[in-house]
Amino acid sequence: MHWTQIYDPFGHWWLSTLVAALPILVLFGLLAGLKVKPHWCAIAGALTAMIVAVFVFKMPPVLAVMSFGYGVAFGILKIAWIVLAAVYLYDISVETGQFEVMKESVAAITSDRRLQVLLVAFCFGAFIEGAAGFGAPVAIAGAFMIGLGFRPFHAAALNLIANTAPVAWGSIGTPIHTLAAVCGLPESDLNAMIGRILPFTAVIVPFWLVRTMVNWEETFEVLPAILVVGFSFAFTQFFWSNHVDGNLVDIVAGVVSITATLVFLRIWKPKKIWRFDYDKEVAPAMPLQGKIVDQFGGQWDAEKLDGYVNANSYSAGQVIKAWMPFAILSFFVLLWGMPSIKLAMNRTTTPAFTVTLADGKVRSGPPGWDVPYLHNAVYRSAPIAAKPTPEAARYDFNWLSATGTGCFFAAIVSGLLLGLNPLRLMNIFWRTLLRMRLAVIAISFMLGLGYVTRYSGLDAVLGLAFTRTGWAYPFFGTFLGWLGVALTGSDTSSNALFGSLQRITSQQLGIDPVLMCAANSAGGVMGKMVDAQSITIATAATEQVGNEGIIFRFVVWHSVALGVIVGIIVMLYAYVFPHAVPHGLSFVK
Repeated sequence: MHWTQIYDPFGHWWLSTLVAALPILVLFGLLAGLKVKPHWCAIAGALTAMIVAVFVFKMPPVLAVMSFGYGVAFGILKIAWIVLAAVYLYDISVETGQFEVMKESVAAITSDRRLQVLLVAFCFGAFIEGAAGFGAPVAIAGAFMIGLGFRPFHAAALNLIANTAPVAWGSIGTPIHTLAAVCGLPESDLNAMIGRILPFTAVIVPFWLVRTMVNWEETFEVLPAILVVGFSFAFTQFFWSNHVDGNLVDIVAGVVSITATLVFLRIWKPKKIWRFDYDKEVAPAMPLQGKIVDQFGGQWDAEKLDGYVNANSYSAGQVIKAWMPFAILSFFVLLWGMPSIKLAMNRTTTPAFTVTLADGKVRSGPPGWDVPYLHNAVYRSAPIAAKPTPEAARYDFNWLSATGTGCFFAAIVSGLLLGLNPLRLMNIFWRTLLRMRLAVIAISFMLGLGYVTRYSGLDAVLGLAFTRTGWAYPFFGTFLGWLGVALTGSDTSSNALFGSLQRITSQQLGIDPVLMCAANSAGGVMGKMVDAQSITIATAATEQVGNEGIIFRFVVWHSVALGVIVGIIVMLYAYVFPHAVPHGLSFVK
């Protein structure tokens, strides 16, 4: 069975676009408007997508069903498993009392919530994004911030905003690898171009994070720290992406920004320590020095504070022990992300990782099983593809090399080192699984929705609407990447969906294709905070399932505004600084 996607079933592009948007309108309408529970929203959105695909765009029902099942299977192993394992690690740390020690150790560096969010949500989150990606930073850093005393809503919303500028190089550079493969442009040029767009946002986002929490005056009180965080990350991001490679950009930038900030905070302190109003509910055990200012509920005074220190201060050994689970997590995630190790594990344990053809040659293309009926049965056609191109559908059941498995092993090793026996570890995991069950369903159906959208061509219909903007295409083409991530929850998926379209359209309009393909990924990162998958991960990790609509309404304008900023940067490169678009670069090995 072969089926070619249809992009204008009504003969009127605006009407076809409106109908193609129905699944997204249903999903976000129920989620944000009617406050329906997320797993029901995901189910409703997926059913709407299948109905529209089959009855309007004439997709064969068996292909619609198989694309949905393929998405669900992908969501369980690639996304939900990461979140489940990350929350399991957090539960182990709480169960053993180590999170309390961690909280006090960070508070000893600074008790200012503005600086804590920079360190944890932005710097630490960027490191996790570079190593794992796919929702892990929001889950891990969100749980971490709750351990520090942030309320769940603030932990979720702030981490969603923070997880933007690093996303293009997530999971050891996977989005850019995918983009280069899809659009056929040199990866070094794409990597360098993205590294000339996103460093500007790497400076803006830390400032944006703090301003989200406090007013302008209180933001400028910590401006020196914001500049250290932003510029140390941005410079490293630019340098590494333009002169080294695209694999370790976020990991190196995250480490550099954390180190620079910690060193800076040893020689500089804010004059006022800012705390949330609810921080008063747990009074410090020792007299404080200075003025503590909180938002969302007024101000309160204390004596001058040079770090919030509990009366029962912990030794260096206790602090190291408390941080050990997250150190082990970072090690496992980094290890699991190394291509050579991942390849070795796949070759050993993944079924059908390599397929030998009848002529004795190894099959090219993505590894894994061919999804029955779906693999190479759906064809993309012009103007999405230069010529009819089949869509591969191979499911690699990489149970051992999956990032979630690395996180799970890190949790097990941490629990054993912290003195938990196997039976207790099993009991904690069972409780984590029960608590996360609805989130797993929601994430899986969100991916099912995304895959139906992809294989039915609904995503392409929405994308084609952006190509009608003429000279303003650099701006709106950036939002095409934003749309791709908002639909799929992944910058990798957005690049796979729209990378080829960006190259074809930009060449037709006389715009540099390297710039527009890079803009797809750079613009996509700002859509990360509003995609239903990320919001579901955030609420699951911060134990506030049911508040997805509230969080969506809070972050959506931040997402659009930051997307506008990226769009303006791309417009400047297109028409003011076209000579700054790289061509023919090669990394020094």
